[in-house]
Amino acid sequence: VQLVESGGGVVQPGGSLRLSCVQTERIFSTYAMGWFRQAPGKEREFVAQISSVGHTRYAHAVEGRFTISRDNDKNTVYLEMNKLTVDDTTIYYCAGGRYGRIAMRPDEYGYWGRGTQVTVSS
Repeated sequence: VQLVESGGGVVQPGGSLRLSCVQTERIFSTYAMGWFRQAPGKEREFVAQISSVGHTRYAHAVEGRFTISRDNDKNTVYLEMNKLTVDDTTIYYCAGGRYGRIAMRPDEYGYWGRGTQVTVSS
């Protein structure tokens, strides 16, 4: 199973980015998908997840600004990020869940992408 993220980059505070993650070699629609982020020297932090039936959960820090969605026909999960702040600067990782249910802990995910850098700077 491979997860490949794209869409990271540099954006000004208040701007927007959309991250994408394509999963291969597994029945995508069966599993929860998530986004985490990790700054150097810090633990991996939950950002958002979407279950196999479309139930979503968000970290408090991003709720109301980020939106997670999935396109099962394209084996792709998205993270729409709006009103970005400098505190959102870090590497974002896509993760494939072990199950279809809601999952918010890293140990509930069995597959990880390599990450994509998001930098919010003026």
